[in-house]
Amino acid sequence: MFTNFFYELKSAKVPVTLKEYLALMEALQADLADMQVENFYYLSRTILVKDERHLDKFDQVFGHVFKGLELMADAVDAEIPEEWLKVLSQLYLSDEEKAKIEALGGWDKIMEELKKRLEEQKGRHQGGKKWIGTAGTSPYGAEGYNPAGVRIGQKENKNFRAVKVWDKREFKDLDDKVELGTRNIKVALRRLRRFAREGAADELDLDGTIKGTARKGYLDIQMRPERRNTVKVLMFLDIGGSMDWHIKLAEELFSASRSEFKHMEYFYFHNCLYEYVWKNNRRRWTERTPTWEVLHKYPSDYKVVFVGDASMSPYEITVPGGSVEHMNEEPGSTWLKRVSGIYEHCVWLNPVPENHWSWTPSIKLVGDIMENRMFPLTIDGLDRAMRELMK
Repeated sequence: MFTNFFYELKSAKVPVTLKEYLALMEALQADLADMQVENFYYLSRTILVKDERHLDKFDQVFGHVFKGLELMADAVDAEIPEEWLKVLSQLYLSDEEKAKIEALGGWDKIMEELKKRLEEQKGRHQGGKKWIGTAGTSPYGAEGYNPAGVRIGQKENKNFRAVKVWDKREFKDLDDKVELGTRNIKVALRRLRRFAREGAADELDLDGTIKGTARKGYLDIQMRPERRNTVKVLMFLDIGGSMDWHIKLAEELFSASRSEFKHMEYFYFHNCLYEYVWKNNRRRWTERTPTWEVLHKYPSDYKVVFVGDASMSPYEITVPGGSVEHMNEEPGSTWLKRVSGIYEHCVWLNPVPENHWSWTPSIKLVGDIMENRMFPLTIDGLDRAMRELMK
């Protein structure tokens, strides 16, 4: 089992060495894990992982190799955690039953009713269809179902129908060192090139030196500026939520873009562009950049690329305060129009298959705002997007 663990980590490109593996075996022989799965997890992670960028890969391999081990170890005195009971209490509604549950009647009504119920409710509530609680059909709470509700106190998406999330969520930065799954992504990006010689003359001009030497009769060394790609790219990346399904593809594109474009700036947003963006997802609540500052700093000759699935509640695009995470003064559509108005060359890359776009109203809304300059995140889509940016 431990040997398989080592090879699985190598296969996942976690840089572990034989020396580290032997150190882990010595630690186990010394009983440093104390026969506890949790202790073994932290012990092996401490010894085998040298860079925090590989923590996610390590967790995935650990869960795959040692799946079910904790249940076997604790089978004798196991107690059912309270969280399990909460999840098991979730209603299993049929499609017909879900269809009968109607939304409250628009954004203003939803927010007005939430404020009213917060004032009236005095304690915890489970089940039912009115109060803020769990495992019910109320539009407010967690672990239940409503086609247009406010999610409060739930770890992750289940039905993807919330119009606002009343919890602080943490996202992670994209890894720009990820190896490309296909070289064609990089090849497609190379269409976005415009070479010129700018800057200091620090490169030997061999042809000019030969001609000058032949003409003057003595060595005449000629220098010239380095030939570089002058295209400047401003990239906005949707992060978190439903984009977690597309994280691998997004990282591959991000990694390729960082290597292809020497003049590239990037910022993160969630679902739709609003009044601020950020560079570091772990500090996105404390280190934010006003979107106006970005639009003023980078001139209109930049090529703008949005990367996101554009899958959200339509309120997030069309209504002030529609953001799932904060009360935005202006709708997301206003900010998208500002960007497309300032930057002539602007495209949106969508990882959702193009034949699925008609299933999600918000994708059509964003596509219309972008004046049909939305392209699928495929080889053909990248090729078309790069041609659009070079017009």
